[in-house]
Amino acid sequence: MTAPRRLADATTMRVGGDVDHWIEATTRDEVVAAYADILDRDDEHLLLGGGSNTVASDEPYRGTVLRIATRGIRTLPAAERPHRPAGEDPPVDDAVVLRVEAGESWDALVALAVEEGLTGIEALSGVPGWVGAAPIQNIGAYGQEVSSTLQGLELLAPGDDGELEARSVPASELMLGYRDSAIKRGVLTGVVLSVDFRLRRSSDGRSQPVAYQQLATALGVELGTRVPLEDVRASVLALRASKGMVLSDDPDSVSAGSFFTNPVVSARFAAGLPKDVPSWSTAPEPRATVLPLDADTALPSLDRPVPRVKLSAAWLIEHAGIGRGFSLPGSRAAISSKHTLALTNRGGATGEEIAELARFVQARVENQFGVHLVPEPVLVGLSL
Repeated sequence: MTAPRRLADATTMRVGGDVDHWIEATTRDEVVAAYADILDRDDEHLLLGGGSNTVASDEPYRGTVLRIATRGIRTLPAAERPHRPAGEDPPVDDAVVLRVEAGESWDALVALAVEEGLTGIEALSGVPGWVGAAPIQNIGAYGQEVSSTLQGLELLAPGDDGELEARSVPASELMLGYRDSAIKRGVLTGVVLSVDFRLRRSSDGRSQPVAYQQLATALGVELGTRVPLEDVRASVLALRASKGMVLSDDPDSVSAGSFFTNPVVSARFAAGLPKDVPSWSTAPEPRATVLPLDADTALPSLDRPVPRVKLSAAWLIEHAGIGRGFSLPGSRAAISSKHTLALTNRGGATGEEIAELARFVQARVENQFGVHLVPEPVLVGLSL
């Protein structure tokens, strides 16, 4: 594999400057050697996979880019599963744990799972990028989240003695949240070597219950219906393509996908927004609490988490007056002509032009609704 020398050549947004030192690691030994050298030199560095979630400045990157391009997928026998759920002994018959090297294509993994009749990630078809980034970003789409199948990962990081070691990290330690994780926040640092996914073998070739209304409508079924796995994959790919969210020759696909996360706000704040803003509760309904009648008995705590609501970032952008295809005068960056949540490079855009458009979108939404949109991609040498 020929290693790019510019970040623009290795990112789906096609922006980014020259790189001082580029390492393309295709084996575990190469990853370990390269990362050890980077740490020994205390070198500024960027860990990169498929480049679908990175937006970089056109200024030269004065450090090392380590691109993790390892390949391999294997089924783990029950005895080798490091993160078996408590109480599962013997393991559930239809559970299949796949160990996937970080440099594998995410969509190729989904295609393989569908072909093998494995459920759990079929609605994540077409998501660009490589497997190692999936748990860092905690990717999700069309009613499925990677956190629901993620069993754990192997992380290469210095141990207590300062020496590099690969350790198994269960999903429970990754602090997974909405498009967030302990690695993304910097609580955990290191290189993801491989990821373990716990899927289910479908006895009839059907999917998990469809959990997203737009997907159900596209399939012509009710929510909760199980349909053939290949139908889910085909429908998701068609939906994503209609929004320019599948990598192709479509100019709208020259992007980093959804540029902003859907904001999560308090239910009280959401109540003050227009009634037609699409929103979803992010917490289960509180359970009823039985209060004792005996005056001598201490009352149980009635503390409740503050209700939170997820809002549609795309709706907020559109209703702040920014339509599909919008661009700033003279800029080569534009809102996708198919989906307002994607910022695109219309040909020759700079990283700063992308950032300038993103800042404009943030300002319009904040002025109109009082909501601050948070970028989803990793920004390198840029700020909003």
